Amino acid sequence: MTHRLTPKDILALGFMTFALFVGAGNIIFPPMVGIQSGEHVWVAALGFLITAVGLPVMTVIALARVGGGIDALSSPIGKAAGLLLATVCYLAVGPLFATPRTATVSFEVGIAPIAGDGAMPLVIYSLIYFALVIGISLYPGKLLDTVGHVLAPLKIVALTVLGVAAVLWPAGGTIPATDAYQQAAFSGGFVNGYLTMDTLGAMVFGIVIVNAARSRGVSDARLLTRYTVLAGLIAGCGLALVYLSLFKLGSGSGTLVDQNVNGAAILHAYVQQTFGGMGSVFLAALIFVACMVTAVGLTCACAEFFEQYLPLSYRSLVFILGLFSMVVSNLGLSHLIQISIPVLTAIYPPCIVLVVLSFTLSWWNKGAWIVAPTMLISLLFGIIDAVKTTNFSALLPSFTQHLPLAEQGLAWLPPSLAMLVVAGVYDRVLGRQRVTAHQ
Repeated sequence: MTHRLTPKDILALGFMTFALFVGAGNIIFPPMVGIQSGEHVWVAALGFLITAVGLPVMTVIALARVGGGIDALSSPIGKAAGLLLATVCYLAVGPLFATPRTATVSFEVGIAPIAGDGAMPLVIYSLIYFALVIGISLYPGKLLDTVGHVLAPLKIVALTVLGVAAVLWPAGGTIPATDAYQQAAFSGGFVNGYLTMDTLGAMVFGIVIVNAARSRGVSDARLLTRYTVLAGLIAGCGLALVYLSLFKLGSGSGTLVDQNVNGAAILHAYVQQTFGGMGSVFLAALIFVACMVTAVGLTCACAEFFEQYLPLSYRSLVFILGLFSMVVSNLGLSHLIQISIPVLTAIYPPCIVLVVLSFTLSWWNKGAWIVAPTMLISLLFGIIDAVKTTNFSALLPSFTQHLPLAEQGLAWLPPSLAMLVVAGVYDRVLGRQRVTAHQ
């Protein structure tokens, strides 16, 4: 007897997926793009929506088609390379960057204005925060109940209030765009969409979503795929609506704050002006719930992944990951973002290539001939883009400054496309020769 999900459960699964995605970065980066892109806000928004909504939803669908795990998705590049990619993704969106960032962002928005920005308040806050994260993560089977039915609706109500306010009560008119957005609004939005880390997040959450459906007794592979795809689409629609309202909020806040401040400051200024003192409490609560849900999802996913390869139990791993994330979070937000930008710039291109090409595998004689070389080239040029964002950029040879699309931070795209064409021709020619030889 095959269990099916009720419409209510499908909606809860969609809400859970949406809630797992909407973490710290998703609320902070759109207002920044909104305020900096000025009159070009909707062109920049289009670029941002491609990398921050389109790619994550594609990733969820790609994972659903292969049964939920990044290891199955990366099978064309071989077991060792696939395991390395998976480990890097899990560490980046887990204990190294994304999980600690949820704590530092919720601290800076909610606690720092009251308790001050010192080291001690952050230590105390991160202890309490990660004790809660560990507590909820120990019971992954209850995720659909705790997150899908309780925390996610809370988060959605709060985000709806903020979104409706941004549309109905804009803070002021738009101000002129910064130089970067005057020249390349679309690619500016596209590259900023990386910073939400949602495509990497989707690679990690894919298995969490599938397991949440399994915990309701769904075992049929086709049904699991369908429910995961539906959850991804519900989450994608929700994300797009949140982003569009936050772009509107940012683009109208130029009269409130300096154009170069971070997203937390823009939100704080807008909420303070629109809702007064109560607004700050509301914003702090919203960011806290948003960050907590994402931290729990990431901790569960990472513990489930590393449990397969390490001689440690799921419960031990939850404690280790939670404590490690707590230590890293005490570096503070600016340090975390500084370290994470080059790493994300390097690992995003091969992940994008893997997801997009996973939909084309049936076109080729041998998928590995296509996917592996294209990913390798995108990684090499992604590393060049990454080095440019650090203090070591002077060490790069001068030709790297003049690569096509280098100005836009997309130097990896043309060579990856060229490699794809070469690999496609090789696959067609060699594949045909093999077929002829067998006849």
